[in-house]
Amino acid sequence: MITCIRRADWVVAWEDGRHVYHRDVDLAFDDGAASDAAGIVHLGSDYQGPADRELDGSDRLLLPGLVNVHSHPSSEPMNKGYREEFGNPLLYWSPLYDRAGLLRPDDEGRRAATELALAEMLTSGVTSVCDLAAPWPGWLDVLAGSGMRAWAVPGFASARWVPRTAKGGAGGAEPVGPVNANDVGYDWDEAAGHRALEAAIAVAERADAHPSGRLAGMLSPAQVDTCSEELIRAAIEAADEHGWRIQIHAAQSLFEFHEMTRRHGCTPIQWLDRIDALRPTTTVAHGIFLDRHSWTRWPTDLDRDLLADTGTGLAHCPVVFSRHGQAAENIGGYLRSGITVGIGTDSFPHNLLEELRTAATLGWLTTGDVRSITTGELFAAATVGGASLVGRDDLGRLAVGAAADVVSVDLTHRAMVPVRDPLRSLIYTAADRAVTDVFVAGRPVVVDGRVTTIDVDDAGRRLDEARRRAEATAGDRHHLGLAASDLSPLSLPVSRPVGDGRAGAAGP
Repeated sequence: MITCIRRADWVVAWEDGRHVYHRDVDLAFDDGAASDAAGIVHLGSDYQGPADRELDGSDRLLLPGLVNVHSHPSSEPMNKGYREEFGNPLLYWSPLYDRAGLLRPDDEGRRAATELALAEMLTSGVTSVCDLAAPWPGWLDVLAGSGMRAWAVPGFASARWVPRTAKGGAGGAEPVGPVNANDVGYDWDEAAGHRALEAAIAVAERADAHPSGRLAGMLSPAQVDTCSEELIRAAIEAADEHGWRIQIHAAQSLFEFHEMTRRHGCTPIQWLDRIDALRPTTTVAHGIFLDRHSWTRWPTDLDRDLLADTGTGLAHCPVVFSRHGQAAENIGGYLRSGITVGIGTDSFPHNLLEELRTAATLGWLTTGDVRSITTGELFAAATVGGASLVGRDDLGRLAVGAAADVVSVDLTHRAMVPVRDPLRSLIYTAADRAVTDVFVAGRPVVVDGRVTTIDVDDAGRRLDEARRRAEATAGDRHHLGLAASDLSPLSLPVSRPVGDGRAGAAGP
């Protein structure tokens, strides 16, 4: 089926290797259902070809679909209301290590969380996503059912984080001696890591072969500090054999930075370079605490150039780290060093437009220079930058021959007017509220602001039920037995009404 959007008021088009505005043009694309010509077939004035469906583009801004290069939709939506103001302040200001995994969803919770997160992505203009997760039953079918393009990125590791005991060892299920809640140890099991890698390879193979044709595989050695050199090298070998890419969390916390410098005498990025893990098919997730970051106080200034010179990509996810008082310093400098940067939502909200707004604000704040990063640079990171990191040069752009992933924005929405620079209005003011329609591979998945592929209300109900189940057992997983309500109390106390609630009413 061919769709033609007639006389679109504004279009962000790809021209001569950059995004540009076009005005008052027709955009036509084929969903490939009746031919092998799926993709954009016309971008310009006066489309004269066949059209099975015509839409009015007046008062509309058309964008290429956004690419979310790093997200955890199966777990993070459950943490709303729990992890916004959260963490052990004595563990380098990061809640990753002793508290983050306490609300563990069951399989039904994972399904509901993923559906809700994918719907949120779609309504904010995301058409492609990298989903990093431990494999769970039904994962690939839920991704495919959303109508999105998705990279299933199963994770694996040689070790897990555990509180360190007073005797200096890593505390497992039965730690020896009293637990030191302000330090982290590692419970190593190399054989288990390689078994998990084999399981990840099997999942990624199934993603490549999925009948939807919109899924693909990728591998994720989970974190630089929890993976041995042997496991990372094995993952790279498997990825090269299958034509896959690699994502690894690195330079994501000050604790990790100090742990890696203690082990190896060099930064996490420099260690990855030593073991030949920095390469054009590798994406480093976060990359905040480089040697030049003001918090690390490390004497070298090599990390940014190492990422650029090796062609290693960076997944920038500013919102979740801003909640912990952390930020990459001068993200515009990463770009101008030659690093390919993509944007990810990581935690919640799974709203890439809000992620772009935060990326800009923090970029200006950390440099004190409003010229350090531009809206155009950030939009390119969320589109062609992300497309590069997943190895697809047909995504993240509107041009003849590109994939038919299209986002339509209502320029008459109150948050978009007056219309002078519609991208700025969308990113800094309107965000997802003005997104009306989304097409993936030419097929509508959001119509008039409503996701057509996911029952959002039902997913929300099921997620809330799963959250209640997980919260009831959170204390069983905390090393000191603290309940979720102790670790993250409500922002206001719950007060019971007195009397009948009327002013001046006397209580019993």
